[in-house]
Amino acid sequence: MEWLMTEETRNGTLVLEFILEGYPVAEHLKILFFLLHLLAYLASLMGNMLIITITCVDHRLQTPMYFFLSTFSFVECCFITTAIPQLLTIILSGRQKIPFGVCFSQAFVYLVVGATGFFLLAALSLDRFLAICKPLHYPTIMSPRMCFLLVTVSLVLGFLFMASPVVMLSQSFYCGPNIIPHFFCDFGPLANLSCSETRSIEMLFFTLAVIVLFASLLIAIFAYSNIVVTIVRLPSARERQRAFSTCSSHLIVLSLMYGSCAFIYLKPKQRSRVDTNREAALVNTVVTPLLNPVIYTLRNKQVHQALRDALSKVQLHRYQRMKAPFL
Repeated sequence: MEWLMTEETRNGTLVLEFILEGYPVAEHLKILFFLLHLLAYLASLMGNMLIITITCVDHRLQTPMYFFLSTFSFVECCFITTAIPQLLTIILSGRQKIPFGVCFSQAFVYLVVGATGFFLLAALSLDRFLAICKPLHYPTIMSPRMCFLLVTVSLVLGFLFMASPVVMLSQSFYCGPNIIPHFFCDFGPLANLSCSETRSIEMLFFTLAVIVLFASLLIAIFAYSNIVVTIVRLPSARERQRAFSTCSSHLIVLSLMYGSCAFIYLKPKQRSRVDTNREAALVNTVVTPLLNPVIYTLRNKQVHQALRDALSKVQLHRYQRMKAPFL
């Protein structure tokens, strides 16, 4: 087994860097695996950046729902960028060394951004609940101030819930081995490598993860169950079908996100099944962010119209520039 660089201390040896093992891929499939994940990463970035851009430039999309969606898209871009470039590098180079501080910084950002995303999903669910079930009160409740407040609260809660266990784990003693059986630094693999007793830290992380996942999930269940009841009462079958189609798409994304995160983090003992977390992490960091722009926004007719209008303006501007020299 490969051991990392160490220095002598009073307590033994101190780990200075870790080695990310990556994802096991056959040698002849490495290029294909790299290209697939690179395309998925670029498509996720482009889809989410498109949502942010079109929301900013089109005044018709400057509503609370699209404000939350564009914020969620920004969070998704940050989320996948913390892990996927690392995976791409490891695929090409085999294993990759990562300094101790950088490793824990990556775990911190990944978990904080991930938790913030779940709180934003809860805020988006509440927004849809108010828009569909309380349409008369919706403009008053979902003011710009309330929207900014919900986004700020989501970020603060994500930071408060995930900061303490990661900081506490970083202060544990690491004496080797150094190999992390993952493609990025995550809480479970790091807890598995600690030479200190980390049971209390793992239980704290487990408790906070349960609160984050189930609190946001309960809000989403409350919102969408009331939405379904309201939809059932709609007089038009076409309106009911359209609304149910939208809700089912949202629920697919929620199921993927909550399912993969529950599989990874809702285990009281993080030392169990570390290897199997890589498959769930791939779903969480590659598949779901790729589907989110399609399911949440790009299937929306308002966005389609805004994109057509934006393309028309670009074409008109290009035509005018080409015509100008001849005038």
